Amino acid sequence: MEDQEMQLKVRRVTDKFTESMYFLANEPSMALYRLQEHVRRSLPELVQHKTDMQSWEEQSQGAIYSVEYACSAVKSMTNSSMYFKNIDSLLRQAISMKEQISNAQGRRKRTTDSGLAKDGGGEAQLLNVTRLPEPVVPPSRSFTRLLLG
Repeated sequence: MEDQEMQLKVRRVTDKFTESMYFLANEPSMALYRLQEHVRRSLPELVQHKTDMQSWEEQSQGAIYSVEYACSAVKSMTNSSMYFKNIDSLLRQAISMKEQISNAQGRRKRTTDSGLAKDGGGEAQLLNVTRLPEPVVPPSRSFTRLLLG
């Protein structure tokens, strides 16, 4: 009986040992299988998130470039106030010169008309022509050089 009992104990031990060996041998493959299953399920979603993020990054880079360009344009506009002041003074000078020319032409026409009425001929017109004032010379730098700096 001891023999049978011993055989039964040995059989149980060997079965348990075989079961443990089988479990240890298959456990890493089960873990890898579960890992592969997880990757297959989650990978498409991760790829979609990645493409979304790349798209958002491109859009934000475009927006950043636009904002930086707008900022540089505003800064250059604030720096150009000096040029606008120069343009304003040149326009005022041009208007003043135009008024002087108009006034001189009006005086000349009145002088010419009164000379014709007194003398009655075209020769008086040649004698009574008044000289126009000399134009005001703008600063030494040309207008385009002034604008370009």
